[in-house]
Amino acid sequence: MTDTIRPYEPLTSENAALGLVDHQLGLMTGVRDYSTGELKHNVVALAKAAKVLKLPIVVTTTARNSMWGPTFPELVEALPGVQIIDRSSVNAFDDPAVARAIEATGRKKLIFAGISLEVCAAFPAITAIGKGYDAYVAVDASGTFSETKREAGLLRMLQAGVILSDYATLMVEILKDNGRPEAGAVYEALDMPWAKLVGQIAQSRAR
Repeated sequence: MTDTIRPYEPLTSENAALGLVDHQLGLMTGVRDYSTGELKHNVVALAKAAKVLKLPIVVTTTARNSMWGPTFPELVEALPGVQIIDRSSVNAFDDPAVARAIEATGRKKLIFAGISLEVCAAFPAITAIGKGYDAYVAVDASGTFSETKREAGLLRMLQAGVILSDYATLMVEILKDNGRPEAGAVYEALDMPWAKLVGQIAQSRAR
């Protein structure tokens, strides 16, 4: 873990991008730390909120035609028009097309989520740190196959300087101000009980 303490520089709509790595049907079947329904919900909510906040989004699969199958359909539906880059490399950042797509965003703060947490999310996040980016992982939009894998993946990322958070906190950090015109759409995209209450309170005061 790095000993250097840097001033807090928040995520914003202008400095952040999102990478969604290998949320594929075949891999979903092995996830044990979240139910399939909860994990799908979290990933789709993250994608929708990032879209409202106008973040560049890079989506990848690995060996989708031979091993792990396609991206789960709810995520594809949430991101119409977004190209999904297929690759063979274990680390998404090792694939030239993925690396180019990330670099083309022009953003220096990269948020990752993936299946599995300790490989699909962790490897590109750790690689990003080495390339001079700030890397974040949405841990509740990243499933894995055992508690040991989850704990080991979290520890390895922390040791490398990756910032761990949950999907909603990352998106609310980017929103920053509830007075922004897109605030209602962000909370709707997050699709959490407390977020719905926020929207209901706002609607009641607007009457």
